[in-house]
Amino acid sequence: MKSIVLPAVLAVLSACSSPKYNKTVAHVDRDRFMGDWYVMAGRFTPIEKDVFNSIETYKWNEKEQRIDIDFRFNKGSLKGELKKYPQKAWIESSNNARWKVQPFWPLKFDYLVIGLADDYRWTAIGVPNEKYLWIMSRDPKFSQDEVKAALKTVQDTGYDVTNIEYVPHGN
Repeated sequence: MKSIVLPAVLAVLSACSSPKYNKTVAHVDRDRFMGDWYVMAGRFTPIEKDVFNSIETYKWNEKEQRIDIDFRFNKGSLKGELKKYPQKAWIESSNNARWKVQPFWPLKFDYLVIGLADDYRWTAIGVPNEKYLWIMSRDPKFSQDEVKAALKTVQDTGYDVTNIEYVPHGN
């Protein structure tokens, strides 16, 4: 646990500093957004280096009025050690596109839904300082061409889409 705390703290602190990007999609249907999202590409935190089969599952927690996040991946290879990082999120805007995500107490960071397909096939998540970006799909077989199209949509909003890494997914 100690080995992930410092990188996570640094990632969160840098994600919270120097806010400049503030755009989100017009609206997110919270219930439709819940479920599995396969992380296909992006600029990642130190915890997300050398990951395979990366997936985030969002579940609305009615009692706590928050989103419970199950982030998991295989480390080092498609069949590598399974890592899990539960998180919590709170919706911070009436359009449901701004969240505060808590990887662990007491830290919280801004999470912006900056791109979303009309059919909820893919989404793009960013942070105000544009250091991190996640392109996620409902389908682990989402092609690199589809990722590039999503990146183009994000780029058209003014968000930085350079230095993108792809996440391999097995069958």
